Amino acid sequence: MGLHPLEFSECYLDSPQFRDKIKAHEAELDKTNRFIKELYKDGKNLINATKQLGLAQRKFAQCLGEFHFEYIGDAKTDDEKCIDESMQEFSKFLTNLEDQRELMMRNITETLMKPLEKFRKEHLGTARVERKKYEKETEKYYSSLEKLLNMSARKKEPQLQEADSQVETLRLHFQEESLEYVCKLQEIQERKKFECVEPMVAFFQTVFTFYHQGFELAKDFAHYKTALQINIQNTRNRFEGARSEVYELMKRIREAPQEYRQTSPISCEGYLYVQEKRPPPFGSSWVKRYCTFIKEQKILNMVTFDQRSGGKFGEMESVTLKSCLRKTTDMLDRRFCLDLDITDRPGTVLTVQALSEDDHKFWIQAMGGKEPIGHYLGRTYSKERGIDAQLDEVGLSFVKNSISAIETRGINDQGLYRVVGVSSKVQKLLALMIDEKSNEVDLSVSEDWDVKTITSALKLYLRSLPEPLMTYGLYKEFISPAKGDSPECRIQAVHCLVHKLPERNRQVLGLLMRHLAKVAAHSKQNLMTVANLGVVFGPTLMRPQEETVAAIMDLKFQNIVVEILIEQHEKIFADPPDSCSTPPAAPVFSAPTRQSKKVSRQNRPLAVYNPQSLDIQNVSPVADSCGPTDETSMGSNESVSSQSSSASASETPSERNDHEPLDVSLSSGSNCGTAAASWSTPGASGESQPSPTSTAAEKKQPEERLKWRACFVLFRIQR
Repeated sequence: MGLHPLEFSECYLDSPQFRDKIKAHEAELDKTNRFIKELYKDGKNLINATKQLGLAQRKFAQCLGEFHFEYIGDAKTDDEKCIDESMQEFSKFLTNLEDQRELMMRNITETLMKPLEKFRKEHLGTARVERKKYEKETEKYYSSLEKLLNMSARKKEPQLQEADSQVETLRLHFQEESLEYVCKLQEIQERKKFECVEPMVAFFQTVFTFYHQGFELAKDFAHYKTALQINIQNTRNRFEGARSEVYELMKRIREAPQEYRQTSPISCEGYLYVQEKRPPPFGSSWVKRYCTFIKEQKILNMVTFDQRSGGKFGEMESVTLKSCLRKTTDMLDRRFCLDLDITDRPGTVLTVQALSEDDHKFWIQAMGGKEPIGHYLGRTYSKERGIDAQLDEVGLSFVKNSISAIETRGINDQGLYRVVGVSSKVQKLLALMIDEKSNEVDLSVSEDWDVKTITSALKLYLRSLPEPLMTYGLYKEFISPAKGDSPECRIQAVHCLVHKLPERNRQVLGLLMRHLAKVAAHSKQNLMTVANLGVVFGPTLMRPQEETVAAIMDLKFQNIVVEILIEQHEKIFADPPDSCSTPPAAPVFSAPTRQSKKVSRQNRPLAVYNPQSLDIQNVSPVADSCGPTDETSMGSNESVSSQSSSASASETPSERNDHEPLDVSLSSGSNCGTAAASWSTPGASGESQPSPTSTAAEKKQPEERLKWRACFVLFRIQR
């Protein structure tokens, strides 16, 4: 049961029941006062804890923003650039969120803490003051009344009348104070209903608005996250391909390290122990030095270096070599020694010791000695695999036959060109198809060979050519534009380089690219997007003459070149370029950064709003606001060269070889596995839907957001 109402008539009776009612009201106000004090204290603790959380979050964001990835190689792909910038983007998002939290805390102080404290001090404090006055007047009145009633009746009449008058005055004061106190108690009891609850409503509105702002930030982040997941997926695919190549190279070097020793026509280098003669009776000592021999000038540079001494370099010494003679063990009790006749020191012979027999032969050959030694050449696939593949009419016929069979029988097979055939069957088919004496088999109708065997045989044929299809000579020129130019410059450079290829190479390459474009057009069924095909055919169509880890790190740029060839095959292979001069660097338009969003959000009051979203497939109505699009582009789903904002579907794991790693699926729950990522729209047509009560400025905001997001999407597609 609630509190009893205090009747004004009871102020004159001042009954015990009335006093109990007043005590109940006073106890309730005391409880409310303690509640507000405790709530104020907890609110302060909450604000302080939130401030500490905000400081920790900002420090975390600062740490993210200051970090940068370092990459192997001299350039980064577009995917790697986005991944490198991702930490800064994460930092900006987190900082933006903390700005909203800080604004929420300021609003909580203004909307909750100050109003509650004001109510407690002004109203509950006033009630306590009135209570003391009421108790004081009660004490005075009842004390005077007792004195009056105890006064003797024999006193003179004027004294009695004066006493009666004083008591009557005190009674009137007491009753007046009682009326005011009762009125004040009931007023505060009613006032607390809204004075305490209204700030709580404002508090929760502020909290909900903060979380809504977080939701809006998450929606903005979703577009970036989708594109970043595609970048990560592309990088992961290339990592798998590069890793398999690196392990394969490491295995071959482990088996024959001398064949892969780094050297060049100009110089060679390695460790030698140099004999340093000392005056008697000290004899001589052998000092380990790192030597570089420049063949053309016959200059031997030697620098002292010992890994055990902390890796400090000594002074460099250079000598000019006149001749090199092998020193036998009967002349010196050491193996692998050479006598070097020095030109700038007449009569001086420098004795050096190699590290092994193979190293001994290596230095003799490099310095012009007479010891025979095999020369260093990179691996050739044709010799290693025992297949005499040539780029002739027979090979061209096999390529056409294979493409026709694949497009007829297996264009929609999942993992096409990823799933490999049995190695023995693949080699048997290839040997059969490139044998001029055998009868040609029509693979389009033959059921003896499955599609995965045909695709693997086609790739094996291309890898087994004595020289890759895009030639050793043009390898660096193809890689160069993929490392730094704008998309337009990349296409133009690749266009020019393709027409520098030999006629037969260009003919086969064009035939293959048109076929791969058809495969990518069916990516929803076969899961082979342009980016996936780039991973498969990058190392197949182009490779450096010398195999090194640095060359393997360029696999990602090989993939980009192949992606460009697939996407732009109609333009590149149709006609020769008008001019192959280097075009001026085209400006690279970038999407609005998260920093610009942060500023706009910072200056906006903490209030609920309803921005519109956009379907990526319905951006054509505002395309003109972002510049023309490339009509020759295939619009591939996952190409790095175009930076589309959709991802490849995850593939079913299957048997693969070391050169075609399977995709690793994107994290579960994301929408990156679809052929085209899309964002839902509130209206059926994908247009903004402002509320009927919106102002003109509020109606304009969704249109601006619509245009911005359309520009962002088209920018990604064009890149």
